[in-house]
Amino acid sequence: MYINTEETGGSINEDIVSSIKRAGDMITAIIDSVSVTVNKLVKETGKTGEALVESLQHIITATIRGVIETGTNLEDGVKALSMGILKEFRSEEQETFSSISALSGAVMKSASDTGADVAIVARGLISGVIHSSKELGIDPDKAALAAASGAVKEAYKINRNTGSKVKKAVTGDFDGIKVRPKESFSDTKEA
Repeated sequence: MYINTEETGGSINEDIVSSIKRAGDMITAIIDSVSVTVNKLVKETGKTGEALVESLQHIITATIRGVIETGTNLEDGVKALSMGILKEFRSEEQETFSSISALSGAVMKSASDTGADVAIVARGLISGVIHSSKELGIDPDKAALAAASGAVKEAYKINRNTGSKVKKAVTGDFDGIKVRPKESFSDTKEA
């Protein structure tokens, strides 16, 4: 299914919800819906990397809203969202890491905008990035660190409490990968 990126957030959200409800497997439904949309967007616009991520912000938000609305597992839904987006990435390895960081920031912004639990979203994001990195043939440790750093950086832009919550959520072991964001984020808003 292709989701028209020019439509309003409402119709995109309806398409995502419908796709999730029709599918017996929510993860496959989200991966397929999102990857088809990303593939079509890349073909139509030629955008890649961070420019592509910017174009996907409303798709990311609609997907998170759709997962919440259907009452399905938020962590798995975000994992599938990130896997669907990254499935269509065709970048050099270093550009892919900066794109993963940008994607993570976009996901955290959408999580905050939708009122989703940012810790759950962050964990799903890291799991999806690790899974996708293995399929893309890139270093999963570096991919996970890029995702964690992007998520924490954006979360601290939202406010200090959100930043702390996300940093705690993304610090740990995920699928055998130790994730320890090292950066200090001092440009924060007060809670």
